[in-house]
Amino acid sequence: MTHILLVEDDPGIISNLTEFLQQKGFCVITANGETLARTLLDDIALPIDLALIDISLSDGDGFSLCETIKSGRNVPFIFLTASGDEESVVKGLNLGAEDYIAKPFRPLELVTRIQNVLRRYSQDSGLLSYQGLTLDPARGTVMRQGKELYLSALEYRLLLLFFQNMGLVLSRSRILEELWDIAGEYVNDNTLTVYIKRLREKIEPDPANPMYIRTLRGLGYKLGE
Repeated sequence: MTHILLVEDDPGIISNLTEFLQQKGFCVITANGETLARTLLDDIALPIDLALIDISLSDGDGFSLCETIKSGRNVPFIFLTASGDEESVVKGLNLGAEDYIAKPFRPLELVTRIQNVLRRYSQDSGLLSYQGLTLDPARGTVMRQGKELYLSALEYRLLLLFFQNMGLVLSRSRILEELWDIAGEYVNDNTLTVYIKRLREKIEPDPANPMYIRTLRGLGYKLGE
């Protein structure tokens, strides 16, 4: 499920847009101003895949919030602006916004824009991402909510294997076969259990209740829906 941070100070827009986006299958996290948005962004365990930001906020500046997001989290953002405000459009795009939409907007058009941005962002960046956890194959790095995680070579290969098979159940025997081929070293069943545990300790906000690598008893492990 895609997690969207909506930063907007109009209660009516927050209520209506949240309900509409939820009906379309998005998980919406709302903030009625810059102050609350910054508090939410500081929570590295909070998954955010895209941000919708109103430029005109009663308690601050949407532009500075955009800069904060770009510097701390590797997520795209779309900004909302008053109709015909060309100066804000240009400034927002220069800050790195993926898109903008002018008020009043049609909800279905916004959903299409969101889907296009998410698809384009994923293709352009080459990143593998799920609920705030991002793997960059080109750089060999793993980030969670903007913070780099340091994995061993085999832990990284294990996580990459899950990302490459997102949404699929991987049996223990399949994982063992893949790790043998990729790592070129012996990994037995007991060792796999240890590596799964170590990987969870590094990537999961709560390793005892994993949200990324889930166990399906009798079947194996799975990343993603």
